[in-house]
Parts: sequence; structure tokens; C-alpha cells
Amino acid sequence: MSFVSIPALVAPMLGPIAGGLIVAYLHWRYIFFLNIPIGIVGLILVYIHLPDYREKNIHPLDIVGLILFGSGIGLLSYVLEIFGEHTLSAMEMSALLVTSLILLAGYWLHARSLPFPLLQLKLFSIRTFRAAVSGSFFTRLGIGGVPFLLPLLYQVGLGFTPIESGLLIMPQAVAAMSMKIVMPWLLRRVGYRGVLISNTVILGILLMVFATIGLHTPVWAIVLQAFLYGAFTSLQYTSMNTLVYADITEKDASSASSIASTMQQMSISFGVAAAGLTTVFFIPTEHSDPAQMIQGIHKALIALGILTIASTIVFRSLKTGDGADVSQQKVLHPGG
Repeated sequence: MSFVSIPALVAPMLGPIAGGLIVAYLHWRYIFFLNIPIGIVGLILVYIHLPDYREKNIHPLDIVGLILFGSGIGLLSYVLEIFGEHTLSAMEMSALLVTSLILLAGYWLHARSLPFPLLQLKLFSIRTFRAAVSGSFFTRLGIGGVPFLLPLLYQVGLGFTPIESGLLIMPQAVAAMSMKIVMPWLLRRVGYRGVLISNTVILGILLMVFATIGLHTPVWAIVLQAFLYGAFTSLQYTSMNTLVYADITEKDASSASSIASTMQQMSISFGVAAAGLTTVFFIPTEHSDPAQMIQGIHKALIALGILTIASTIVFRSLKTGDGADVSQQKVLHPGG
């Protein structure tokens, strides 16, 4: 998984540059059209090279679960999205929040009574799976807003151009690809528990270190911070993603993948929303000057750093030997 993810890291490296060039010389709307030719090429390559894997026994789709879970998550994301905009009253916001929680609770009750629910919640009885998925969710809440906050800091606060901002993001992807080389050795040496606990704390500290960037910070210091952040973020993501399957049997691999990917997408959405909420909270005026913007983003980064460090509580439930047989998938560790 470390090796095959390297090509995927080319996108985070080139994407900000491409976006900066489009914004600088064309129009920001063209960013969305860039996905069309890339998507067509991807579809063609998949059609040519990807084997046609199929399940022998296909279970019926849980339509009720899809409606309950999809509606609940969509509504919860919407509530977080508009929370800082003050477009709805407190009563309306509370009603939407309660409705979303009722829908999610309804799905939980519904899924318990089905042999083949939309998401196999019984997999959360496996300690490594539970820690990896829930830890991934809470960790990404803290670091998921960084791609939103850093360009805002660089462009609005420090006055960099979109191209310069994209170049300052690039070291993260370069470091991420470099970390993939030593990651398997590091996980074997330290173990998943030690890596995830220590690395999550380091990521939280690095987020708070970003809050030291100001108008007089040299570019080399910004590049160094971005490089370190990219390396440790890469270690975090791969560790969490591979631990998901450590104790999952082959027949449950598809369900585990569905839950893990769903939670990842949710955490990305919620992470950006959390970053937006903290930024709005610390920058109350619409027309803040650069100094106010920098100060507000610094406070948001500190808050997200503290949230990231707090997420280490989830990984403390792991035991020293968890994940040691991640490639063999031999032993289950239920409960705990």
C-alpha cells in the first residue's frame, strides 16, 4: 500500500501548482473543467488494465439504510458547513442537527436487525479496526483543514500569489513520497501503537508550529515546516489505512473498505468544516485586514493542533503487538 500510493502523491504535488496557474492566468472556474480530461483518461486506463473482479454472491442493497445514513451524514455536513455563516437561526440549526442525529441513530438501530446492512457495524468489535477507523476520523478532523487554511494564510495573510502558494504546498507531497520508502521499516521497528501515538502528537505540534509563520518568516523556514508536515502526515495516513485490515478476514474486507472509505470522506468534509468554523470564530469580521487574518488563522491552527493531539486517546486502546500480522490477517482481537 505504501508503494502503490506513491503515484497518487503526484497529484497533491502538481495540483496546487496547476490551480495557481489557472487562477493567475485564466479563471478559477476552469479548475473544475480540468477534471474532465483527467477523468476520461482514468476511465480509459481502468477499462484497459483493471481486471473485471466480481462477487459470486451479491447481497441485496440496503435501500432503507442508504436513505437513513446518507441523509443523516449529508444533513450533518450541511449543518457544519453553514454554522459559521449565521444564515439560519439557532432554533433552525438545532432542529437540523437533531434531525441528522435521529437519522443516524435510526440507521444504527436498523443495521442491527439486518444480516447484510449497508455498513457492517459489527466490525467495530475488532479492536484494531475500531482504533484505525475512529482514530483516522478524529485525526483527520484536525489535519483535514490544513489544505484550506495554509493557502488562506499564504495568499490572504502573507500576500503570496496563487502560484507561490502552490509552490509552498509542494514540499508536503515530496516529503510524503520520500517517507514511503522508510515507512515499512519504521512500522516493523516501532509498531503501530507506538507510531500512531507519537506521530499524532508530532502532527499536532507541527500544526501549532505553522501558527508561528508571519510576515517576516523566511521562505526556507516555511518550506522546511511543510516538508516535515508532509512526511509525518504520510506516515499517519498509511499507518491508519493499513491497520484497518490487520485483523479483517477476507470475506469482510469489502465491508471494511466501505466503512473506512466512508469515514475518510466524512472526516475530510468535517475537517474542512472544522477549519472554517474555527477561522470564522477567530476572524469575526468579513473584511479583516491581513494582520487580523494571520492572527485568526494562527489561532485556528492552534485549536486544530490541540484537537489532533487529543485524538491520540483513541490509539491508546491498541496493544503492542497489534498490526504485526497485517499482511497475513491471522488473529482477531475482538472487544477491548
